[in-house]
Amino acid sequence: MDITDELRAFVATAQTGSFTAAAGQLGVSNRLTSKYVAALEARLGVRLLQRTTRRVGLTPAGEDLLARAPALLDDLDELLAGVSEDSHGFSGVIRISAPVTFGEEYVTGMLDRFAAGNLRLTFDLRLDDRYVDLASEGIDLAFRVGVSDTLSIKARKLGMMRVMMVASPAYLAATGRPERPEDLAGHSCIVDSNRRQPRRWLLHRDGQEVPVSMDGRFIVNSARAVCQLALAGRGIAFLPRFAAREELADGRLVPVLPDHAGEEIPVSAVYLEGRQLPRKIRALIDFAVRDIAQADIL
Repeated sequence: MDITDELRAFVATAQTGSFTAAAGQLGVSNRLTSKYVAALEARLGVRLLQRTTRRVGLTPAGEDLLARAPALLDDLDELLAGVSEDSHGFSGVIRISAPVTFGEEYVTGMLDRFAAGNLRLTFDLRLDDRYVDLASEGIDLAFRVGVSDTLSIKARKLGMMRVMMVASPAYLAATGRPERPEDLAGHSCIVDSNRRQPRRWLLHRDGQEVPVSMDGRFIVNSARAVCQLALAGRGIAFLPRFAAREELADGRLVPVLPDHAGEEIPVSAVYLEGRQLPRKIRALIDFAVRDIAQADIL
């Protein structure tokens, strides 16, 4: 057996905690993953994993190997990819995670533009509003809105996402247009439960923060759904500008309290710390930095 295959199987199993998850990450069978790890243990003459019926743990020897093997594999991948890419361009699969609405509104199109100049690349885009575990799910790069508390990832800032209050003209005609933040108390809101404090909306004016507590009947976990409910006249929405660009452009939604700016939230490309970032991932991040500025999506 190839020792690199054995090392990859060991690293994937150790990081995910199971042969099944490692097999899914590597794209091979559960049985073959276990066989690779057993072959590596036989080659080294030590047990690397403690196997139980529910989870796989590391022995001291396994912990030592895991501390060094990922960097070794990354260096090997970088070397081989560099030789190939210099002659043929980027190739292989890039596994990407992004929030659902941001992925639909921007990331999908950005990847299509990047793919046009990289015909040998395959893209596996997974849209999910939760912060996925990059290591256990085999994600190469994630686009994230907001600040992550995870210490094991590195981030490159792509820009600041603007959040704003909007409503339909019909809703405002029926209920009256708010002139001051205090006027919002008599209005219904449409709550995006993806926000950390869904009912607390933070506005800014003249350098001062103006927090507003809102109430409403609709609580949803999708910025697009919030936009649709606002279009239907169900209340005032507090949502990212990118989620309502078309509706604002054609007047189906209008800004509320436009002299009070909404929050600005960082949008970043994140990846695992402590690994050599493949050139194709670096190239994709660099492309996203340029593309997102030109798209004026945020």
